Amino acid sequence: MTDEITSRLEGCYTGVVHDVMRAMGLRDFTFPAELRPLFPERTLAGPAFTIEGRVDPRADAHETLLEWTGLLSKAPSGFIWVSQPNDRVVAHMGELSAETLKNKGVRGCVADGYVRDVNFLIDMGFQTWSRGFTPRDIVGYWLPRAVDQDIRIGDVVVAPGDYLVGDRDGLIRVPRALAEEVVAKAETAIATENKVRTAILSGVDPQQAYLRFGKF
Repeated sequence: MTDEITSRLEGCYTGVVHDVMRAMGLRDFTFPAELRPLFPERTLAGPAFTIEGRVDPRADAHETLLEWTGLLSKAPSGFIWVSQPNDRVVAHMGELSAETLKNKGVRGCVADGYVRDVNFLIDMGFQTWSRGFTPRDIVGYWLPRAVDQDIRIGDVVVAPGDYLVGDRDGLIRVPRALAEEVVAKAETAIATENKVRTAILSGVDPQQAYLRFGKF
């Protein structure tokens, strides 16, 4: 199920959302540029289901898989899986997990770390943002610490239910309490930019277009 804010955010692009939020005086809402999507041509938008984890090399293999499958069971439909694994060694998303999440209606994944089974993820069309790829898995190495709590990725603090929007330019966090206002202002800005674009294409001087519409 797609909520209204998600649908409207999908119709925006990160550049205009960024500019709107900057003009509102907001800060620290742009994710690290090193996070990149498997499908840069697709916009990913939706509320965040947050996960934080920790490395534990003494973890039992059964324990790690039991905890991981428990996480998958908790992921709600219509949300984005957003993970701060506190690890840059193993993969924090893979084929069977992505199949499970996609089947549940999860919109995509953002992992501040690595993922694997990338050909399978591409074949199933599961939008996945990550810092890179590795074949190594979590078994006997990693455990979740918290679910549905605030997490930090770079300078961005993501609270459960905050909205994310990402496209080829990057990924942005939109505070849940301000999401309606941000989307409305972004839609207005897009309409204004369309007028500026039309003016430029008709030969209007760019500075005059800026002075006329107050945007460039």
